[in-house]
Order: sequence, then C-alpha cells, then structure tokens
Amino acid sequence: MTAPPPIEELHFDDAPNVDEVPGPRSRRLRERQRAAESSAVLYPTEMPIGFREGKGATIEDVDGNRYLDFFAGISVLNVGHANPYVAEAAAEQSHTLPHSLDFPTEPRLDLIEKLESIAPGGLAGASRVVFGGPTGSDAVEGSIKLAKQYTGNRGMVAFYGAFHGETSGAFSLSADGKYKRDYTPLLAEVEHAQYPYPFRQGVPPEEAVDRALDDVQTLLGDRYGAMPNPAGVWVEPIQGEGGVVVPPEGFMSGLRDLCDDYDVPLIVDEIQTGMGRTGEWWASDHFDVTPDAMTVGKGIGNGHPLSATVYREELDTWGPGGHTGTFRGYNVAMRAALRSIEYIEAHDLLDHATELGEYIRGRLRDVDSPLVGEVRGLGLFVGAEFVDRNGRPASDAVSEVRQRCMERGVLAWGGGRDDNVLRLLPPLVMTREQAETGLDIVCDAIEATADERI
Repeated sequence: MTAPPPIEELHFDDAPNVDEVPGPRSRRLRERQRAAESSAVLYPTEMPIGFREGKGATIEDVDGNRYLDFFAGISVLNVGHANPYVAEAAAEQSHTLPHSLDFPTEPRLDLIEKLESIAPGGLAGASRVVFGGPTGSDAVEGSIKLAKQYTGNRGMVAFYGAFHGETSGAFSLSADGKYKRDYTPLLAEVEHAQYPYPFRQGVPPEEAVDRALDDVQTLLGDRYGAMPNPAGVWVEPIQGEGGVVVPPEGFMSGLRDLCDDYDVPLIVDEIQTGMGRTGEWWASDHFDVTPDAMTVGKGIGNGHPLSATVYREELDTWGPGGHTGTFRGYNVAMRAALRSIEYIEAHDLLDHATELGEYIRGRLRDVDSPLVGEVRGLGLFVGAEFVDRNGRPASDAVSEVRQRCMERGVLAWGGGRDDNVLRLLPPLVMTREQAETGLDIVCDAIEATADERI
C-alpha cells in the first residue's frame, strides 16, 4: 500500500441501515454466549448484538444491520475498524516475526522512537519506554512498580471517580466501590483525593480545583495526612469511566507543582485519552503538563493488544527483569501502532478530532431537552450528563436514549459515577457527514425520551 487511504473510503457507505435490532442471528449468538462464557461478560448485557465486520466508523452485525459506531471499543479503534493501512502492516508482520519477547526488532525500536518523538512536553526526546502485558492495566501495574522502585516508597495517591483498570494494583488506584467490594483487601497505602468536578460538586471551577489540590497537599505534606511515604500521584487528565470529567484550568498544573514541591512522581493515565483522542496526541498537552510517567494502551494498537509506560529517563533505575510480560514483544501490535500514528499524521486527525468534537458538543448543547445537565469533553472524547427535573442523576434516561439510538443504527455507551453520562467516543476517522447523521439520531432520541417524562 503506497499511501494511507482517505478517511472517506474506510466505511460501509450505507450506514446506518438497520431492520430488526437485535436480529434473530444476534439473539442466537447471544444465547450461545450465555451458555458457554463467563457471567462476567458486560457489554452484550446492554447491547445484545453479535458483530461480523467493521469498517472505519461503521460496523455490521450478523443479521446485516449496519451501525455508526460512536464508542469505538471504548476509545480503542481511533483510526477505525479494520483500517487497511494498519491491517496491511499487521498481516505482514504476522507472517514474519509475530513475537520476540524483548529482543531488539525494528518494529519495536521504530515504535519506541516514535513514541518518544510525540511524547508530551519534556518527555519528548528524554524518555524511556517499557512494555509489559497487552492491556492498559498492565501499563498501570508497570507504573506502580516503576514509582516504588525509583522512590523507595510505597504510598500511592489517586482520585475519587478514577478508573485505572482491574488488576490488583490498578484496581487499588481505581475508586469504584461497586466493583471493588468483592475483591478487597487490595494494595495497602492507597489514598484518594477529590477530583475537581464543578457540575457534581455544585461549586465554581476555581473552588473545585482548590479543594482537590488542598486534598493532595494534605496527603503529601501534612504530618497528619496519612501518607508518610508517597511513591507517586496517579491521575487521569480527563476522567473517562468517571463521566468524561474535564478538570478546570489550574488543576493539572497545580498537581504538577505539588509533585515537584514534594519530589513525588506524577503519573498520568493516558490509556483512554491518548493517541489523538482529545485533539492532541495526549490530553496532557492541553494542560501544558509534562508527566514523570504516562500509561498508554487502548488506541495505541488500534485493536491489536498493546500497552506501555513512557517515563522520564531519570526514573530508569530498575535492572533487567524489573518489569516483564510475555507479550512485551508482540511485534504485530507494534507495527499496527506505528501505522496508526502514521495514519493520524497523514490525515491531520488531531485537527479533525478537534473540529468534529466541537460540532458534536455543540449539537448536544443545542438539544431541546431538560435532561442534558452538562456537555463536556475535548476532541472526540465527549460526555453529556443527564439529570431529572430535580437535578438528580438520571441513569435510566441514558439507558433509554442508548436503546433508541441502537434501534436506529447508532451505537453509544454510558458512564459516570451514577451511570448517568452518555459517552460519545467515535473513531477519529468519522466523517462530518456521519457525525451529522448520527447526531440527528442522538438528539432525536434525547428529545423523545424527555417528551415521555413530561
């Protein structure tokens, strides 16, 4: 393939185009799944569809229904389903050398050098990369080990509303009691601070930031703050599962200052927000903040499992075997990742994500419905928080809107601390025409849901 194809050529032309949802084949496939697979399966419980093929920002189920995809595997398929430019390199690599532990290979070193060149702020040109396992949680586990090894300390600071994964260390940093309660005790010496969330807290942005930073300063610097040996502070630059919560100006920079003051590493979780999702390579770039380390996953491999921790050279104090993993040498995903970055660059998808995200948020803010309490996000990381007439979280309304959207061929997902946030995370290759069509359906669904409740 001589050049990456334009985004307009990636999709099913007729999506959305649906008949019965879910169709009979999807229902049969779901029954087979129920009979054979773990009851821990999540997504089909709310979206009982069996998929067959994806192209760009569109996906087809086993009954031939075609959808516009507005959640992209939860920020995984940033350059689209089955992007041919990515698929070509992955297929080629699978026929030569799929796996090589951490022996040096050209795909591995090409990707490391590329990640270093696009890393945020002062990490660019002065970083190291460690691969571990295939999931974002593995990268978070690596960052925990890195911070503890470097500082010699054990305490960890994270935030309310955080989600960092579901392995033991990552789960310890996460703040979702609903899922954690059955698996405690997890790691000791983890404390959570407030994350600035003005809409939920009912305070001005400046006050929300001050509260959050005061919490962190207490944990890091107060003799009675219950954190005698902090190894690091872990933060999402925009909370994802927590409801696409964008922190107000001053929070990330204030957090950076506090970590500098107390000589504690700042670890920024870019697993959902990275790889161009927010209109910059990393959400950290929006806040002019350089992390000491950042975790990378999801969109980096565009559907091929891969994760990494990128960190300052000074933190590279562990020795051989300090962090390992069987799939730290999955060259197929590394080739896919490099091609994904090249595709984003070739089609100026950072600017495209910025412009399309502004359009989507504008449409949601203009919808004629009291259900929409606040619309948030950066780039194609968009959230709309739903409330009832008394301002209380309206999770059932989000479920109804998503159901209406699915029945008309638009797939969206939810989130938020009370499951009352509609999340729209389409591939960066979604076209303006597709976004317009999809938002017509989304806005109609919101208005129809509101009408039923009046």
